[in-house]
Amino acid sequence: MESLPLESTVFFIFGATGDLARRKLYPALYSLYCDGKLDERFAVIGLARREKTNAQFRDDVYRSIKEFARHQLKDEEHWNRFADHFEYMPLDIDDLSGFYKLRELTERMNEKFNILGNRLFYLALAPELFATVSNHLKNSGLLDSEGWTRLVIEKPFGYDLDSARKLNDQIRTVFQEEQIFRIDHYLGKEMVQNLEVVRFSNAFFEPLWNNKYIANIQITLSETVGVEERGGYYDKSGALRDMGQNHILQMIAMIAMEPPSRMHPEDIRDEKVKVLRSIRKFSSPDEVARMVVRGQYAEGTFKGEKVRAYRQEDKVDPQSETATYFAAKVYVDNFRWSGVPFYVRTGKRLPAKTTEVVVEFKNVPDNVYLAKKHNLEPNLLVFRVNPVEGIYIKFNAKNPGADFKITPVAMDFCQNCNIGINTPEAYERLLCDAVRGDSTYFTRWDEVALAWEFVDPIAAAWTEGKDRLIRYPAGSWGPAEAAELLARDGFKWWPVNGQREGELIWVAPS
Repeated sequence: MESLPLESTVFFIFGATGDLARRKLYPALYSLYCDGKLDERFAVIGLARREKTNAQFRDDVYRSIKEFARHQLKDEEHWNRFADHFEYMPLDIDDLSGFYKLRELTERMNEKFNILGNRLFYLALAPELFATVSNHLKNSGLLDSEGWTRLVIEKPFGYDLDSARKLNDQIRTVFQEEQIFRIDHYLGKEMVQNLEVVRFSNAFFEPLWNNKYIANIQITLSETVGVEERGGYYDKSGALRDMGQNHILQMIAMIAMEPPSRMHPEDIRDEKVKVLRSIRKFSSPDEVARMVVRGQYAEGTFKGEKVRAYRQEDKVDPQSETATYFAAKVYVDNFRWSGVPFYVRTGKRLPAKTTEVVVEFKNVPDNVYLAKKHNLEPNLLVFRVNPVEGIYIKFNAKNPGADFKITPVAMDFCQNCNIGINTPEAYERLLCDAVRGDSTYFTRWDEVALAWEFVDPIAAAWTEGKDRLIRYPAGSWGPAEAAELLARDGFKWWPVNGQREGELIWVAPS
């Protein structure tokens, strides 16, 4: 992120009493303030249906920062100066008159903090409320500003392509595409953004980044938790819509994209769209059954404690067929990637929380020189996205000693080991980008539409019951069928961080 302070801005947080605001948005704003990205010319207006006083709202923000922010709270004077920028207003979203009162409050905040009319509307709300809020913002005059106005919206963006298109059409009656920032927080993660840098700035990677040298690519997004308090939402979306339609497909696009002609947001997003257009869609329910594994966690054990099954979770249908896990084999049918399988998996109640991308290179011919006498393992390039951020490369080398033995060795770079938790998080980067008008790491409408075009046939096949829902024990790595998906092609899932094979020799970061 740039070191210069952001432009003066009013942040409107709809859903100000919700979990996202508490866990992510308030801590992000505080970190930006501590880092000098926010000077004294900003204001935050929290909006929700619940009645609260300003003092109560600021207490909520204080507790949020104390629990979740990467910066510790400083002295009382520093806190009071920061908290003075926060105001709360109860708002019934269906009542237009409340938006006129909001306009009056906004004008007072503009004058108090010398803000020049820039307004960022962050909708941490259910998608069905987006259109109502957008229309009321327009009709109340809140968009009639001397500065810029931008809309940030969270996933899920629709439930399928039809609902997403309807939602987009409704929003577009008020906001232009360049004003809409559809947030996918995975695109704000350090190592996801580093995929581009490693590829395009290193001469010994880019020439190998194609089907001549790469055997397969594996993407793992695993969670140890169950659905927690999100049972009502999750039982309608499941792993496919919650993680597949957005995070996984966006990561595939980042890995497989061509070098953009310019480092301009639209050029970068154009290249991602080309990848999404090239992803092979499943043509029938039978093909979905062959290429996709659907699972749901049953009772099991995690860290020595028994955990309940998904169907026993609060607000979940006891007969639910919702997938909490899915794995798939995906192909990008273009010249660079033709024939290279992308294996993806995501699930809840798995043994480790991690996000990793493994690039497995083709092995040397097995009938020449050293390969004849030694069982050589393939080279790996691994991007560790979360919770540890880093890159490591696994290659073959001679084991020290008199015996001529070849051993896999890893060169390991840890991005956040030395600086620990005090590193900018995804929401900080993305809030900064939204204020600066940089849409590079936000999803454009055509990206959203193409993602739904891929996901909808899978969801339809599951609805028709053409494949079976496989129950896997909580605390396991999911259905055995997910391993078979790779084994059919002669591959295996590589262990993720924290589950490494014992024979690896690690070179610690200095």
